[in-house]
Amino acid sequence: MLAEAAYMLLSTGAEQRKVVNRRMRLQSKTVNQKQVLVQLRKERGLDGEATRISPMAALRELRIQSGMVMPLPTFLAITSAIAMAIGVGGGVYVGKPAFGILVGLALVPAIPVLFLRWMRKKRHKRFGVQLPEALDLITRGLKAGHPVPVAVSMVSREMPDPIGTEFGIVSDEVTYGSDMVTALRNLYERVGHEDLPLFVTAVSIQSTTGGNLREILEGLSNVIRERGKLRRKVKAISVEGRMSAYILTAVPVLLVLAVLVLMPSYYTDVVDIPLTWYLVGASFGWLVLGNVIMFKMASFKF
Repeated sequence: MLAEAAYMLLSTGAEQRKVVNRRMRLQSKTVNQKQVLVQLRKERGLDGEATRISPMAALRELRIQSGMVMPLPTFLAITSAIAMAIGVGGGVYVGKPAFGILVGLALVPAIPVLFLRWMRKKRHKRFGVQLPEALDLITRGLKAGHPVPVAVSMVSREMPDPIGTEFGIVSDEVTYGSDMVTALRNLYERVGHEDLPLFVTAVSIQSTTGGNLREILEGLSNVIRERGKLRRKVKAISVEGRMSAYILTAVPVLLVLAVLVLMPSYYTDVVDIPLTWYLVGASFGWLVLGNVIMFKMASFKF
């Protein structure tokens, strides 16, 4: 208890509360707010050319929404090296280096996309939990008589990442000449969360036609919370189907690995027969098809 008390005293000081998110940490290192905005946009890859319809543009958008700050060429170089190492290593192990190279080349575009999609999903989950709290904070600011930009800036000062830094970018863009609606649309393009259009639309309508934004945001916060509850309830109900898919996918893989370890010659004796690879390809295709069907049955879009 004494050690815990000492840790809490040392880790919850005023200086720690100031650096609640990355934007606040950058602010503590420089007094020029414009430099902070430029650095945040540069880290996210927002200082390049306009988005075009191409695979690289889609990958760039996925990287922006994932929140990754590593430069895209560096990330692609690392994932390509990992993909080739996996493919070549597996090919050498089974005695088929050429086949391993082909597998590595197939993994080169797959690994970065899968990793970025996983990061975006994880970030969206955190952002979705924080969004109702941010709306409540904005509502309290409006009740106190603050204008909308000031209420938004309160979110950037009080809440952790990812929503703290994202709303901080919105506040800085408004400070340096952008209107609130455009800044919020940029926020949706950066984050891509499905609940953000509700917030952007509410502020856009209020700025053009008027209305009580405080009441609108209160209702919107409740709606987003109820959507989150429903989403979690559906996920809990469908957990049996998803676990079945995980188990049915893992069992063949684990069985093959066990046979390779216990009886290495079991597969090496037939690896040179062309029919073996046709059967392996057909089995993999059926496995993927079965997983797709099971996940479609266990997922609901609303």
